[in-house]
Amino acid sequence: MSEAEYRIERDSMGEVRVPAWALWGAQTQRAVENFPVSGYRVPTPVIRALALIKRYAAETNAELGLIDRTLADAIIQAAEEVYAGHWDDHFPVDVFQTGSGTSTNMNMNEVLANRANEILGHARGSRHPVHPNDHVNRGQSSNDVIPSAIHIAVRTELERHLLPALADLAEALAAKAREFADVVKIGRTHMQDAVPVTLGQEFGGYATQVRKGIERLRATFARLEELALGGTAVGTGLNTHPEFSARTIAKVADRLGIPFRPAENFFEALASRDALIETTGALNTVAASLMKVANDLRLLSSGPRTAIGEIVLPALQPGSSMMPGKVNPVIPEMVTQVAAAVMGMHVAVTMGVQGSLLELNVMKPMMAYYTLESIRLLGNASRVLAEKCVRGIQADRERCRELIEWSMALVTPLALRVGYDRAAEIAYRAYRERKTVRQVVVEMGLLTPKEADEVLRPDRLLGPSADVLPGVGG
Repeated sequence: MSEAEYRIERDSMGEVRVPAWALWGAQTQRAVENFPVSGYRVPTPVIRALALIKRYAAETNAELGLIDRTLADAIIQAAEEVYAGHWDDHFPVDVFQTGSGTSTNMNMNEVLANRANEILGHARGSRHPVHPNDHVNRGQSSNDVIPSAIHIAVRTELERHLLPALADLAEALAAKAREFADVVKIGRTHMQDAVPVTLGQEFGGYATQVRKGIERLRATFARLEELALGGTAVGTGLNTHPEFSARTIAKVADRLGIPFRPAENFFEALASRDALIETTGALNTVAASLMKVANDLRLLSSGPRTAIGEIVLPALQPGSSMMPGKVNPVIPEMVTQVAAAVMGMHVAVTMGVQGSLLELNVMKPMMAYYTLESIRLLGNASRVLAEKCVRGIQADRERCRELIEWSMALVTPLALRVGYDRAAEIAYRAYRERKTVRQVVVEMGLLTPKEADEVLRPDRLLGPSADVLPGVGG
């Protein structure tokens, strides 16, 4: 960089050249140079949550008489600008950095200090009158601020992004369950013909899976709403005012409308990241549910003429560069890939327990990144699945009737009339002679054609839950 392209900033280790346009300072610049690893930046929701903590920390510290009100007001204005997204380009630190997240905390401290000093009429890099540590970070440590920001970000994004998408998908599946309530088809277990079900019952099962996923995610909220803020370096609360934690967290909770509260035990809140592992466990379960639904949609629509073909998925794009007219189940394929990625990210977050050593977990940035990425991917995939696939699914009613007629499931009610062994003999004969069960029982004289039509009606084989469509309610 030429002289005009940078300025000199200082920290406890000496001078550092910082780009002239940047709001960050020396410690951020060192982190940028030390961690050229992935190009993945700390997720924006964490940056927003961190800005919110700093904003209300400044307000609390001013109320407690710990920093000058004029300085606090400048920090508050700067933090609101960051929260609004005005300075997103000024948070360049790689996710794979120091495991405490200190580099990101200092990135925020320096940006807010420099911007606050500008607001007060001073130059960037002056560290006066607002100092990144003495004022912006007053009463805080990276060790309690970063896990607090992560919890706020994850809790907020679950409610803002993922849960509405899953609710939309559940309702789309439930609507199809209602639409297909009268479509009788063959059920399958072990990938073999079983007994009849309705297509509506299948889709009702999918809707219930998704709704139970929502319940599982909501069950993580109580632990995510515990914040480590106030524990400072190791959980003792050294260098913070006794009222700082409760006051600051209450302000954040009021702003977001979420019942955040100080952690039950600050030592646990700093030393472990169990709440994130619990959350990605629930996300992993949601991913497994979506993979099951997507795979079933692929199977039920397979063929369409040479396989199952009981449903027709929306045709969205050509499926082959060589085979004209081929259309593939691209949306379910996308969903299975997202699900696999989320499962892998759950493993990475679970391995974050390796960073829980003594009084501090030191894998926080990675755990935050993969948790929030899982939320983002699952939310996007769920919306696309609902909008571009599920709502456009059609039932091939004729194909469903054809397959159930040719299946050997129709022999099941005969077991009550002729016994299991005789019924099995009928099934094997139908299979060997490539005939329907209806044809065989008439040929064997067990039933008249009229009796066969009455006894072997597929809709009479649905059992006592014939009218049950799980998951189709509101």
